[in-house]
Amino acid sequence: MAESAKPSGAAKRTRRKTGAITLHQVAQLAGVSPISASRAINTPDQVSPKLLEKVTLAVKKTGYVPNLLAGGLASSRSKLIAAVVPSTVISVFNETIESLNTTLFNSGYQLMLGQSAYSASREQLILDAIIGRRPDGIFLTGLMKSEKIRSQLLATGIPVLETWDLTANPIDMLIGFSHTKIGTAVANFLIQKERRNFAIVRAEDERADRRTRAFIQAVKKQKLPTPFVLNVGASRSIRSGRDAMAEILRSHPKVDAVFCSSDLLALGVLTEAKFQKLDVPRKINVVGFGDIPFVADMIPALTTVRINGMKIGELGARYLIERAEGRTVAEPTVDVGFSIIERETT
Repeated sequence: MAESAKPSGAAKRTRRKTGAITLHQVAQLAGVSPISASRAINTPDQVSPKLLEKVTLAVKKTGYVPNLLAGGLASSRSKLIAAVVPSTVISVFNETIESLNTTLFNSGYQLMLGQSAYSASREQLILDAIIGRRPDGIFLTGLMKSEKIRSQLLATGIPVLETWDLTANPIDMLIGFSHTKIGTAVANFLIQKERRNFAIVRAEDERADRRTRAFIQAVKKQKLPTPFVLNVGASRSIRSGRDAMAEILRSHPKVDAVFCSSDLLALGVLTEAKFQKLDVPRKINVVGFGDIPFVADMIPALTTVRINGMKIGELGARYLIERAEGRTVAEPTVDVGFSIIERETT
C-alpha cells in the first residue's frame, strides 16, 4: 500500500476540536510571537510595517477571525448594544433603528436586534437571552413594565435606555414623548377643523390606549359626542384599516373624522373611503400616526403625527456609548416632542 503524502505548509496546522483557526496558529505561520500577532491585529498602528505585513498575510492565508468575545471579556466590554423593538416591517420604528445602528457602527459598536411583535411574554424571553450575554447597553422601545425584568436589569448594572414613551420612573435613561399629549393635540386639531363626530381605529397596545383615552377626554371636554372606538387587536395592516372603516360606515355613518393608531391603518381607512366614493377631506378627515416614508406621496397625502425617530436613535446610541465607556450622561431624560404634519386628508 502506498504511503500517503504527508501534509505540508498550511495543511500541517492542527485545529482545535471546534475547527477554528487560533491566534497561535496565525503567529506560527507569520513567524512571530502570539503577542506580536495580537498587537498587529488589534493595534496595527503600534507595530512595524514589516511585522504588520507578515501577520496580515498569515491572516489572509488562514481566514482567521479574531475572537471579539474573548477580547471583550478581557476588557469587560463587548462593543455590542442590544435593542428590542416591536416590529421592523413597514414600521414607525425603522428610522430609529437605522439611526441607532449607523451611530453605533461609526463608533465601533455593533447592534443586536430582537423583535417582540408587541408581545410582553416574547419581550421577556428576548431580554432574558440578552441579559445573559451581557451587552454594553440595552435599548428598549417603550417602557419596561415587568418588575422581574426591571429587577434583573438593575442587578446587572447594564446601561438601559427606554424610548418612545415618558415616565417619571425610568429604569435608567429615557428618550421619548407623551402619548397623552398626542391624543389631546390630535383631538383639538380636528375640532378646530369643525369636525364633530369622531372614530378611532387602533391596534392593541398600551401606548395606543393612552392616545385613545386622551383623545376621548379632549372631545368630551368640548361637549361633543363620545368617539366610536374600534380595536383591531394585534393587526396593524391596511386590510384591518379597510375592514374597520367599513364597520364605521355601517354602524356610525355620521362620523366625519378618524384618528388611527398607525399610518398603515390610516391608509386602509383611506382605501375604503375611496372605494365607498367618500370625499376626503370634505366628507371625512383622516389622521395617522408615525409619518412612515411613503404616506406623504399617497393620493391624498396623509395627515399624521410625526415623531423624530432619527433623533431618538442617534441620541440613544450616544447615551449608551457614553455610559458603556464609563462617562456620565448629563441629561438622562429627554422629551423629543412631536408634530402634527397636515396634508391633504384634513
